[in-house]
Amino acid sequence: MSLADSAESWLAAHCADVVSWRRRIHAHPELGRQEHATTAFVYETLTAAGLAPKILPGGTGLTCDIGPDYLARIALRADMDALPMLENTGLAFASEVPGVAHSCGHDAHTAILLGAGLALAAAPALPVAVRLVFQPAEELMPGGALDAIAAGALDGVSRIFALHCDPRLAVGKVAITPGPITSAADWMSVTLASPGGHTSRPHLTGDLVYALGALITGVPGVLSRRLDPRDSTVMVWGAVNAGMAANAIPQSGTLSGTVRTASREAWREMEALVREVVAAQLATLNVEHTLTYTRGVPPVVNDEISTRIFTHAIESVGPEALADTRQSGGGEDFSWYLEEVPGAMARLGVWSGIGPQLDLHQPNFDIDERALAIGVRAFVGVVEQSAAFV
Repeated sequence: MSLADSAESWLAAHCADVVSWRRRIHAHPELGRQEHATTAFVYETLTAAGLAPKILPGGTGLTCDIGPDYLARIALRADMDALPMLENTGLAFASEVPGVAHSCGHDAHTAILLGAGLALAAAPALPVAVRLVFQPAEELMPGGALDAIAAGALDGVSRIFALHCDPRLAVGKVAITPGPITSAADWMSVTLASPGGHTSRPHLTGDLVYALGALITGVPGVLSRRLDPRDSTVMVWGAVNAGMAANAIPQSGTLSGTVRTASREAWREMEALVREVVAAQLATLNVEHTLTYTRGVPPVVNDEISTRIFTHAIESVGPEALADTRQSGGGEDFSWYLEEVPGAMARLGVWSGIGPQLDLHQPNFDIDERALAIGVRAFVGVVEQSAAFV
């Protein structure tokens, strides 16, 4: 019996379990580095199957090895954390935690990897050994992947693979591309300080709101002139706060946003450039500033051989499963693993084909649960296809 056939037999008996796992995790979301209940559930499920998972030192997230150590080992990764936002899906298993929701599909990622792990454990034999990596804190910059790596998640691993839900892709499709598939993403916040004053006399103080406006328009504009447009750098402000009265110039204000780029080289230079541009924009406006710049994640760059492995795995799911995709502006801390070992991430179609294509990080985000079995098959296919390349 082939590995794929063994997985089909397992899915025939347990596909409903995978759906149930996803719903349980969805109803009880946990923020980054707080995924204690999710970790305990995954740990108990793997242990009940006769496996020996190891919880990461931080207390959330875990790894689990399947197969003998004398075989080459690859890793399969899923992220476990939820987002600090309300859910508005109306699902019977909607979030029971106020202000926390699985609006990025990590509940599906966790259930898929758990299903793939148990399907692999039930197989008569594996062509390569496998490490399951259930990772915390993907949504926290610079990402829980660094915690997992520091704890040895990649020790002895030759390649690593991941899936990510894609609500713009129909269920039954899995997409991949060689090279960059996500972008680098950094966070920044600027706090301005001024003596404040009356709006009738802005010349006697530092006009703090005007300075905020200068940054809002000026920083993205200057960056677009200082960086190669082929790098697809996008600087967008997401929050601005200052003042209470229409006729008073406030003494303080804040501005925060993200900087994203498709270029690893541009990402390395970004912080210094942003600091230079912000200082220059404010130099003549008589306000003081403090800039907090949080380095995020580099782009996820799929290496050629790992992409080929994943491509063959997707083709084994079905003749129409493989789809094309382009690099996105989103950030993903899976990139940190690829700084250490080669690997690839693919996009899993979760759109039902009916109704609007909702985006990630929206309060009404949901998936077509038929995608869960597709994800299990894709991961099992990666294990089967990896034998020819390790």
